[in-house]
Amino acid sequence: MGVLNVTPDSFADGGAFLDHDAALRHGSDMVAQGATIIDVGGESSRPGSDPVPLDEELRRVIPVIRPLREQFPHIFISIDTYKAETAKRGLEAGADIVNDITALRGDPDMTEVVRSAGAGLILMHMKGSPKTMQINPSYGDVIAEVLDFLRMQRDIAVAGGIQMDKIAIDPGFGFGKRLADNVELARNLNRFATLGHPVVVGISKKSPLAQLLGNPKLSFDDRVWPTVAFTSLLREKGANVVRVHDVTPNLQALRMTEAILAQ
Repeated sequence: MGVLNVTPDSFADGGAFLDHDAALRHGSDMVAQGATIIDVGGESSRPGSDPVPLDEELRRVIPVIRPLREQFPHIFISIDTYKAETAKRGLEAGADIVNDITALRGDPDMTEVVRSAGAGLILMHMKGSPKTMQINPSYGDVIAEVLDFLRMQRDIAVAGGIQMDKIAIDPGFGFGKRLADNVELARNLNRFATLGHPVVVGISKKSPLAQLLGNPKLSFDDRVWPTVAFTSLLREKGANVVRVHDVTPNLQALRMTEAILAQ
């Protein structure tokens, strides 16, 4: 899954693809490099970020989704939003999947939008909101708590008419997690398979990578190879979809990991 942030303030590439033509070029490049899902987002969810008004989010993402769909009918497109109206418009423009960082808690209409469209749904765990999530997050047992949350939100989705086989889950690396929590999630990622859904992970260029290397000021460009290493580990631990900014090195790492696992 290639990340396409159509925002001025995303943590790794804020502003680089705010221009629609630049966003389309980048999306095309990621498809050429082997991405099979393009995740289009118009609101940054970096720690401390503020919400974006609906009309601005729509202005950013819809003109990108529609031509991507026309140019690449064979790929999947996900709309990264927790707003039901943005999801609805994104699906109408050609998206296949809603990637909801609030796991249906952000908008009471989201379940019906996903159900009526027959769309895919990614449910992610996040403690708090992007504005507050990294302010002293704490857990008794992070694995059990994240599992319980995702199971509960999955059950809510199914009760609302969304089919089980349309749902994927994301433990939410970096979303309301301490460094130790992220490490624990990585070590025990295989436990999330017990929920019976594809597991999506997103650790690309995030601050825990720099923290693990003992260099919190490590630049985003220098986080590519630490991301690749984490990608390989998470695939071995059972990740099914890897959300990344740099497609080529991560895809090569995935193929190598899978070649070894297949022996």
